[in-house]
Amino acid sequence: MKHIARKSLIASALLLAFGAAQAEVQTFFIGEEFDGLTATGSGTLTLSSNLIAAMNVGQIAFEEFGGATANITRDASGAYTSLAVSAEGTSLTIDTATRDVIGLTTTGGATLTATAINGVSSGGFLTISDIAFNVPTKTVFATVIGGNGVGTVSNVALWQAASLTGGTTVEGPGIYENSITGLSITTQGFDLFKQALGLQFLGLAALGSVEDYGSVNSTIIATAVPEPSTYALMGLGLVGLGLVARRRQAA
Repeated sequence: MKHIARKSLIASALLLAFGAAQAEVQTFFIGEEFDGLTATGSGTLTLSSNLIAAMNVGQIAFEEFGGATANITRDASGAYTSLAVSAEGTSLTIDTATRDVIGLTTTGGATLTATAINGVSSGGFLTISDIAFNVPTKTVFATVIGGNGVGTVSNVALWQAASLTGGTTVEGPGIYENSITGLSITTQGFDLFKQALGLQFLGLAALGSVEDYGSVNSTIIATAVPEPSTYALMGLGLVGLGLVARRRQAA
């Protein structure tokens, strides 16, 4: 129940960030109908090469969390060369008047774990979960769970995106893909990384040198909901097939 509550809080944050005065803005959970459509979605967070390099310096481990799927590659020495995590969508926030997507929320994420290394880290962990993107403000929100007294912090404005490309208007059934790039960390986000991972002067210097944390790619698949008459015709068809089968058996 707590996990569901966090998703609802993030969806509410997206609404508030866009503006409560926008009466047309509504949040639909995956599978719910809106304007004759249902939708599914997913998001993939890909870490930048500079962030990966900082993680390698600090020997910070990366793993999936909460049902998300990690894509990890390493070189011959065991150092990370690429890191990404994909998560299923849980809700869409849409301006129903224009069909513009205001935000997409996901479930699950990734955990970073730092071992104690003198001058780098005293040890700790940081989990980034339930990532959500607010399209109008280009802000990435998340639930952050961390060690060293951080606990669970919901609705954290973690990153600010430099650019957004791709379709953000659901014009009808189809596949809509977009890419959010140039993620710069917020002051609150940096402070949470610092505390949760127990970063010391060398670890702070490595993380502080990272200007671009990566990108988020999202996919929304919109499907038309069949009209009631379609279901009625399907039902008649099934009844007809049943009658035919009975007649054949009787013969």
